[in-house]
Amino acid sequence: MPQEHRLILKHVDDPNYGPDLATYRKHGGYRALTKALKMKRKRGAKGALITPQEWLREEVSRSQLRGRGGAGFSCGLKWSFVDRKSGKPIYLICNADESEPGTFKDRQIIYKDPHQLLEGIILSSWANDVELAYIYIRGEFVEGARILERAIAEARRQGYLGKNVLDSGYKLEVHVHRGAGAYICGEETGLIESLEGKRAYPRIKPPYFPAVLGLYQCPTIVNNVETLCAVKHIADNGGDAYAKLGTPNNTGTRIVCLSGHVQRPGYFEVEVGKVTIGELIFDANFGGGLRPGRRLKAVIPGGSSAKVFRAGETFQLKGQKKKVKLLDLPYDFDSLLQAGSMSGSGAIIVLDDTADMIAALANIADFYAHESCGQCTPCREGSLWMSKALRRLAGGQGRRQDAEQLLHIARNIQGRTICAFGEACAWPVMSVVEKFREEFETRGEEHERAATEAKTN
Repeated sequence: MPQEHRLILKHVDDPNYGPDLATYRKHGGYRALTKALKMKRKRGAKGALITPQEWLREEVSRSQLRGRGGAGFSCGLKWSFVDRKSGKPIYLICNADESEPGTFKDRQIIYKDPHQLLEGIILSSWANDVELAYIYIRGEFVEGARILERAIAEARRQGYLGKNVLDSGYKLEVHVHRGAGAYICGEETGLIESLEGKRAYPRIKPPYFPAVLGLYQCPTIVNNVETLCAVKHIADNGGDAYAKLGTPNNTGTRIVCLSGHVQRPGYFEVEVGKVTIGELIFDANFGGGLRPGRRLKAVIPGGSSAKVFRAGETFQLKGQKKKVKLLDLPYDFDSLLQAGSMSGSGAIIVLDDTADMIAALANIADFYAHESCGQCTPCREGSLWMSKALRRLAGGQGRRQDAEQLLHIARNIQGRTICAFGEACAWPVMSVVEKFREEFETRGEEHERAATEAKTN
C-alpha cells in the first residue's frame, strides 16, 4: 500500500509544533544553515577546489530538483543562468502568490512552518550571493504575512538575518511584500513588475529573462515556496540523498493537493513518480475513493489550467510497450506531460459522474476572464468571449456550433500571448470540449430545439 513520504511536511500536522523559532530549532532547524556557513573550500564535481556557495549550487544540480511552482524547470539550471559578472546586485524572490485554483500546499508551509521556508531562502540567497530577498505573498494570506513577519523578526534577533549572519561575514535582509490577489502575479515577470510598484504586465522573454534582467533590471532568481524548502533539505542531506527519493528526472518529494469529489480531500507529500493517480484518488491513505455510488468522470491533474483527463483514457508512455491506463499513470512531471497534460502546481481536482462539465468549464473560464491582465489582445478578448459563450450554454441559450466556436477561440489564444496565461485559459477549454464534445453538442441542440418550439407555440 502506498504511503506518504513527509519531508517538508514532516511536522506541520503535529499539534505540539508551532510556527515559532524555538520549536523549529528544537527539531533541527537552522542546522543546515549553520553547517553551510562554517564550511571551508572543498572539492567539487570536477575535482577542483570550490567555494561553499558553489558547493551548494552543485548539490542542488546533483539533486535534480525541479521547480514546484508549475513549470517543473530544473532549479539548478535556473540558478546557473544567473549573470554573476554583470556587477549588479543579485536578488532572490520567493513566489508565495499561490493562486492556481485547486492549490493549497504552500500556505500550509507558510502558516505552520515559516522558519523552514526562511531557512531555505537564506541558504538559496547565500549560495547565489544575494543580499536582499523578497517573499511575494498572496494578498489574501493576511495571517500568513503576519506569521512570516514574526518569523523574520525572530530570525533577525537570533543572528540568522542581518549584517553578519551567524558571524560569518555574510549579510542578508528578507522582506515580505503583499500582493493584491491577482493571479497574473504568479507569473514571475508579472510578479517582478508588481514588486517594482507597477501594473503586473508580464515581460517579453527575451530579453527580460529574470536571471539576467529581473528586479530593477538586475539578475534575479524566482523560486516557489516548496522549491526553496527543498533546498534546505538538500543542503542538510546532500544532493545525492535527495536524488534517491522519487524516480529518475523526477526526484524528491512533491506535495499534492487533492480536491473535488473524493472522500478525503487534503494535502499529501509523496515521492515523485512513486504513486499513481489512481492510488492518490482511491487509496485509503490518500483520497479514500469517490463518494458512495459514484463513478469517476474526469481528473484535472495540475490545477485548473491543466488539460483534463477523461476516465478510461489510456496513454502511450516512453519505454512502455503497452498503453497505460489513467489510474495507473505515475504522478510525475514527465508522465503527465507525455499523457498530454501537466502536473502544474500539484493540484488534482477529481470529478465524478454528477459533474456537469459545461458548468464546471464555465466556472473555470469565468476565473480566467476575470484574471487576465489585459496586456495581450487574444487573451484579453478571447478569455471573455469563451466565458460568455460558456455561460450562455450553461444557462440554457446554447447553440450547436458553440463547441466548434469555443475551440476556434481557444486555438487563436494559444501561443499568441506574452506569457503562459494564454495557454492557462485556452487549455481547459480545448481539452474539455474535445473530450466531452458530445455533451456540448447535445446541450446546444436541445437549446436550439427548445427555442424553435417556443417560437412555434
